[in-house]
Amino acid sequence: MNFPENIKYTSEHEWIRVEGDTAYVGITDYAQDQLGDIVFIDIQAVGETLEAGEVFGTIEVVKTISDIFMPVGGEVLEQNPALEDQPELVNKDPYGEGWLIKIKPDATADYDSLLDAERYKKLINL
Repeated sequence: MNFPENIKYTSEHEWIRVEGDTAYVGITDYAQDQLGDIVFIDIQAVGETLEAGEVFGTIEVVKTISDIFMPVGGEVLEQNPALEDQPELVNKDPYGEGWLIKIKPDATADYDSLLDAERYKKLINL
């Protein structure tokens, strides 16, 4: 399992990678592994400003649908267009081509409350 050091993690198994004044958000390698084969991703929050912990979409696998949560507050700028036809990219490359949304984090975004790779590994008992 992969745990990049250059991103932050949430206890709900999302990750965030900041690049300048925007950030990419996705689900962790652990989360996609636990979910299984992803068949559909529904994100309706583009253009909305959401708080940390709010639901921004759902991920559908063969047997269930799971909510996806904002790691920090901010405006949802776009969703990954590649996932419309290839939701399995989240299974294949969760930290790269399988990103879910791009956001503009609030100026008050609290990155310190998020987990680093070591703390995330402890959370999932690795």
